[in-house]
Amino acid sequence: MGWFLLPFDNLLCIVLGISFTVGFSSLLVIVVPAVLGVSIGIRRLYMKSLLKVFEWATVRMERGAKEKNQHLYKPYSNGIIAKELSSLEQEIQELRASGTTLSSEPEFEMADIMYFCRRGVESIVDDEVTKRFSAQELESWNLLTRSNFNARHISLRLSVLWGLGLFIRYGFLLPLRVTLAASGIGLLVVLTTIVGFIPSGCENKPKNGGICVANHTTPIDVIILANDGCYSMVGQIHGGLIGVVQRAMVKSSPHIWFERSEVKDRHLVAERLSNHVADKTKHPILIFPEGTCINNTSVMMFKKGSFEIGCTVYPVAIKYDPRFGDAFWNSSKFGMVNYLLRMMSSWAIVCSVWYLPPMSREEGEDAVQFANRVKAAIATQGGLVDLLWDGGLKRGKVKNTFKEEQQKLYSKVLVGDQEDQGEDRPQEDEEEELEEGDQNEDRPLEDYTPRPLEDCSLRLQEEEEERGSETPMKDQ
Repeated sequence: MGWFLLPFDNLLCIVLGISFTVGFSSLLVIVVPAVLGVSIGIRRLYMKSLLKVFEWATVRMERGAKEKNQHLYKPYSNGIIAKELSSLEQEIQELRASGTTLSSEPEFEMADIMYFCRRGVESIVDDEVTKRFSAQELESWNLLTRSNFNARHISLRLSVLWGLGLFIRYGFLLPLRVTLAASGIGLLVVLTTIVGFIPSGCENKPKNGGICVANHTTPIDVIILANDGCYSMVGQIHGGLIGVVQRAMVKSSPHIWFERSEVKDRHLVAERLSNHVADKTKHPILIFPEGTCINNTSVMMFKKGSFEIGCTVYPVAIKYDPRFGDAFWNSSKFGMVNYLLRMMSSWAIVCSVWYLPPMSREEGEDAVQFANRVKAAIATQGGLVDLLWDGGLKRGKVKNTFKEEQQKLYSKVLVGDQEDQGEDRPQEDEEEELEEGDQNEDRPLEDYTPRPLEDCSLRLQEEEEERGSETPMKDQ
């Protein structure tokens, strides 16, 4: 009996054969150059083509809005309120100077209330902290429904183009990336297990211990940096898929994993980090001192724990291009699976990485000052906003300590003239008071004066550090 195929079966075999051939060829084109570290220009051509399409789509939407005598939605990248950098004392003095009556005695005035009312309204209308935990707004449309604020201006041509893009992203890019991700995780587990059985050879030469710190936007920051070198990770022990990856990674190279009960023990964390850095044969530690993901526009307060070790710090600045897809992980809104689905269905994940010169702690510099200096260097290089606020405000409230410091600053405004008059007294009287103070209590004079706003933020950081240390593998 002769074997034959029905027309439908024959067509199905042809479609499957073509799909397999295209998929396998795509894997070869992507995987082989990536393994060899060679670029053949496909990614650059892909990104340039996307940018041209996005620009055309934006022009079409602007034309459609102009024909309807309407305005496109334009986000305010730098905030909707223009704020001037000035201290509380300066603004209070300017407010009083603009009044009709001036009092020579330092006392409370009703006009002072207007300063606090204005600052409160500004914080409500244009909160510079809360908006760092939401997706970054774009001025142009990147053909993703989740980033379109001008849907009413979409024409028929744009609708057809959006449908074509939807088919490409979910019909080709998403399956391809899922296949690559599954293959990559499988190879990671298998190969790292094999590497774990290979004894260390002479090629593993000792290296200077150090800590690599970077701003944190997404969990794939680790994958981005791992393309250029090997790092030892620090984090909490997890279960599920992440736990499988952690157990596989620790077989090939030393990593620092903590139990849930150990994460908040600062001394234990610092001790294990110090022991790791002291061993020059181990890879540098990769830490994200912010402790949580920020939306790719700012760098928030660095926890001081990793800067107390006393070793060389290697700053790295990471900046993602939001025009191709939003890489920020808003863990308060999306779970890991949902986030990965959104990532894999985006056009591309494009980022720039800057490796900054190594930095060491200077003489007379404490850990908080060192952390702020490193943070400022990362923010400047990456074009990010340098904020003093703690990323823990993502799920917590402002502590009463900060309010008390603001009250101290205002009290300094009220009694400032009296302190200035006290400074004009004869030097002999001051020396006598100092001697009396030394006999009664051994305390420096700085403890009696209110601290400026920057010292207030440093104090908040120290109190936050007492509650725990940063964990880069977990979004707080």
